[in-house]
Amino acid sequence: MYNHGLFSARIKLPSEYTAGIVVAFYTSNGDVFEKTHDELDFEFLGNIKGKPWRFQTNLYGNGSTSRGREERYTLWFDPSKAYHRYTILWTSSKIIFSIDDIPIREILRTDEMGSDFPSKPMALYATIWDASNWATNGGKYKVNYKYAPFVTEMTDLVLHGCVSNPIQELSTDNCVQMDQQLETIHYNNITPRQRTAMKRFREKYMYYSYCYDTLRYPIPPPECVIDPVLRQRFKDTGRPNFDRRHRRHSRKRSHVMSSQIYEIQDED
Repeated sequence: MYNHGLFSARIKLPSEYTAGIVVAFYTSNGDVFEKTHDELDFEFLGNIKGKPWRFQTNLYGNGSTSRGREERYTLWFDPSKAYHRYTILWTSSKIIFSIDDIPIREILRTDEMGSDFPSKPMALYATIWDASNWATNGGKYKVNYKYAPFVTEMTDLVLHGCVSNPIQELSTDNCVQMDQQLETIHYNNITPRQRTAMKRFREKYMYYSYCYDTLRYPIPPPECVIDPVLRQRFKDTGRPNFDRRHRRHSRKRSHVMSSQIYEIQDED
């Protein structure tokens, strides 16, 4: 297990019909801390043939599963055609999810988050499983084992962090040094160009965010930084207001989201 770290792999997802399938690349300590576990997730959600893969990121701290912090997105490429690098950076002060060299989500630790920010050592996992009851359009489309096996390929695994025994004292000199090193690596220091790319990604490809789900969280959780552009785009449920966005950009073709994005409206 690792007390903070950089976790990364190049991943190629299954193709054809993948509805109901979830491919997860994540860190967790649920085997050790069953009721107070921490977790950081990339979860890729399969789809029917001809429809794009979607994915979500999420985090839990100290068993805070009742306060989910998920965001959902589509991709600007077909993840079943080639390998792409997916990276989770977890330090004492922030969490950054990245795809290839583009950061897509940054969570800065705040005092108000308290124990909701993951703080205990975690291990890295990769799984593929049947989530027919929710993964594709709220469970409308199930896994069809006629298309099995569902093969995910992973390569170039990176595990860089302080190896730690969760039962022992965590603040060892070695881990302090590793924490300082993690603060200096390039994944941790988002350049202006990368920040612009992240903003564009979130404006175009994010189709749900808990920060904008005012029905679920009338007051956004403390780590949320509300973007006024996204606030106008999303409904109270945290999903895009497609009708409003389409009307606004109907005369500016270069700004209209792709037809694939319009089609992705979850039913869960």
